[in-house]
Amino acid sequence: MTIRQFKDVESGEINGLEDLEKPLIGADDEKIVVHHENGSIWMVLLCTFVAVCGSFEFGSCVGYSAPTQSAISEDLNLSLSEFSMFGSILTIGAMLGAVTSGRIADMIGRKGAMRLSAGFCITGWLAVYFSKGAVSLDIGRFSTGYGIGVFSYVVPIFIAEIAPKNLRGGLTTLNQLMIVTGSSVAFLIGTIIPWRELALTGLVPCIFLFVGLCFIPESPRWLAKVGQNKEFQVALRKLRGKDADITQEAAEIQMYIETLQSLPKTRMLDLFQPKYIRSVMIGVALMVFQQFGGINGISFYASETFASAGLSSGKAGTIAYACVQVPITVVGAMLMDKSGRRPLIMVSAAGTFLGCFMSGTSFYLKEHNLLPEWVPILAVGGVLIYVASFSIGMGAVPWVIMSEVSITTLNPK
Repeated sequence: MTIRQFKDVESGEINGLEDLEKPLIGADDEKIVVHHENGSIWMVLLCTFVAVCGSFEFGSCVGYSAPTQSAISEDLNLSLSEFSMFGSILTIGAMLGAVTSGRIADMIGRKGAMRLSAGFCITGWLAVYFSKGAVSLDIGRFSTGYGIGVFSYVVPIFIAEIAPKNLRGGLTTLNQLMIVTGSSVAFLIGTIIPWRELALTGLVPCIFLFVGLCFIPESPRWLAKVGQNKEFQVALRKLRGKDADITQEAAEIQMYIETLQSLPKTRMLDLFQPKYIRSVMIGVALMVFQQFGGINGISFYASETFASAGLSSGKAGTIAYACVQVPITVVGAMLMDKSGRRPLIMVSAAGTFLGCFMSGTSFYLKEHNLLPEWVPILAVGGVLIYVASFSIGMGAVPWVIMSEVSITTLNPK
């Protein structure tokens, strides 16, 4: 059986499975099926809720620096370059975390990787809270960056592996939604409480994660992969309900794992073969352009951007920024399967260009003392248009396309 056939089994497209839609079962049997689905959904939802605490933590780390820039710089006497290092070192830690995340998740399991990530984040937040200078700030920020780098991989993988096929897409999109929610909450709370107390709020999702992991099962697919067959059956039974028939799904997972292990070992150079190169270039280019578009610069320093543009209160702009992210991300998730990936990317790219152009124009006018009354309007409008445009397409679509590209490279026919 090929990998594509496994995908067809999971999506219900194998010949004969469509016949299950016909009324071949009696009323009593139908009630049992509904009972099985309802009995299992709560554990799947609990697992998803626990996992997306890591996504919320990701957003909290990203959103921390914007509302705290002026307060941290003043309290610790930091120069602009020192604070810029503090803001940017998060991405260096996240890069290293992402590079090592796959091997970590395979070695100690999905739950173990999430515990490790939460530990790095807790250590980092405490270092920020007790900071007396730039060095401890940077160490703390780097540690949280490494933690969220691992979260960025293991959270969506865990959700996809524990969710039934009819819920997998919707539950996986919660990852991106909780990232922007965490960022928005950090923006909003940061306008109210001091920066040290804001660092302590970053501990909350980690605590929820640690506690929640005690009550949810490990990924059945990982357990099957490492040969823990008894634990695999127990975990799958816990996820699908004690009365559910897991025989078929368990057999499909086992067969899928065996087939993957029997395939020839791939090398990095295999990606550059003619049959793969186009898909790989598209996926990688989208991710590069997503980051080179300047989202981190906008989000890390939004409050100071508004203040520099002459806005009477940088907090007002920061609050508006936070209020835009979440609803637009929800809209993007709803449109992704209806409008398609390409239209969303095109609209998003055009919007981010317009936002950058407006913000750049505002500072050009300020530099040359032209139309001073338009400077704050263009700056705030540009940033908000940029954030809204990024959230509706460039924020989530490249991740979806990357996952689809990986399937294509596994079976390009």
